[in-house]
Amino acid sequence: MYRLEPALQHYVWGSTHAIPALLGFAADDRPVAEAWFGAHPLAPARLVGASAPTLDALVSADPHAVLGDDVVARFGRELPYLLKLIAAASPVSLQVHPSRERARVGFEREDRAGVPIDAPERSYRDVNHKPELVFALSQLDAMVGFRAPRRAAELLVGLESSLAEQLHKLLTRDPSPGGVRAAFEWLLAPATRPHPDEVAALAHACQRRLDAGSPSPRTDRTVIRLHAQYPGDPGAVTSVLLNPVTLQPGEVLFVPAGAVHAYLEGFAVELMANSDNVLRAGLTSKHVDVPELLDNLDTVAAPPIRIAPEHVFTSTNVFYAPVDDFELSVTQLQDESDEVRLPGRGPRVLLCLEGTVQVRGEHDGTLRLEAGQSAFVPAAEGLLMARGAGRVVQAGVP
Repeated sequence: MYRLEPALQHYVWGSTHAIPALLGFAADDRPVAEAWFGAHPLAPARLVGASAPTLDALVSADPHAVLGDDVVARFGRELPYLLKLIAAASPVSLQVHPSRERARVGFEREDRAGVPIDAPERSYRDVNHKPELVFALSQLDAMVGFRAPRRAAELLVGLESSLAEQLHKLLTRDPSPGGVRAAFEWLLAPATRPHPDEVAALAHACQRRLDAGSPSPRTDRTVIRLHAQYPGDPGAVTSVLLNPVTLQPGEVLFVPAGAVHAYLEGFAVELMANSDNVLRAGLTSKHVDVPELLDNLDTVAAPPIRIAPEHVFTSTNVFYAPVDDFELSVTQLQDESDEVRLPGRGPRVLLCLEGTVQVRGEHDGTLRLEAGQSAFVPAAEGLLMARGAGRVVQAGVP
């Protein structure tokens, strides 16, 4: 078993305090948006006191021992998932993640064009898909997937804005996924996107409706908030088309490839396929590629996918995502005299969220994890047992 030091990402939308408080280091003025506990080559976690400096180097040195024969056969010589902490103090970009096939095609296309792998204008940084699961540590507000077209059209009624009228016309003319796509594309495509003054006018119309007693105050507040953060960006208006979601601590959301989404605010554990492929359409200062996002977009109206836990063993809830790359378990330990089994046998990443947890493997002794500390457990370590008084999350392969 190996102690980990995560790779930190200082994106502008990040919180200055949430991740430092959990991981136990001094906060400064820099936002800390994400902490990566994985083996993605762009930002691998570091290994403490090991011969290999980083987790991706450890995997490369002996993939069968580290990952296990089954994982190598199914996913190749790479850890198939990436565990993160995400702390959003302000809205994260309006985005979509590609399917595996789209990622492969896009990656090869950008490679042939000579775009450096770490270039800001690059959309595809690897050949993998990126479905993701979010486990809330605080209240987490987000927008995920499309509303029913008729419901979106209803929300535009009563807004005194030419932009609202045009969107309403598109949605009522074709109340199907095709109409939703037409409205979404009209808002964001370079050739048709509304002028910033039109976006501002719709935000002001939302404020007037809110002041007068809105039938949908949450939608109006979201448009107003996003416009204040990104003035003139039509991405703010897409919140009328998207499902609002609020997770309470301990609740889980799954976002499949192709689902448009944006996290608005909150602190969470994220678990995803081992990828950094993000296609953005707005609400960001980063690279935006609207045509590529539209090519990857699923416009079928569907409610957000909340995953209920399955209770296993004595102290563990497992959240099974509908993908083969990863699963998340959360174990709550209360009695230090009781030793409980943790699920899984393959390569696992452990992150202690609170208290103290002592983990014992079949071959490599024990490891004590305090709140904020993390570890990687190779497949060769076999079953894990844990005791203590605390809570630990584990990423693994189904």
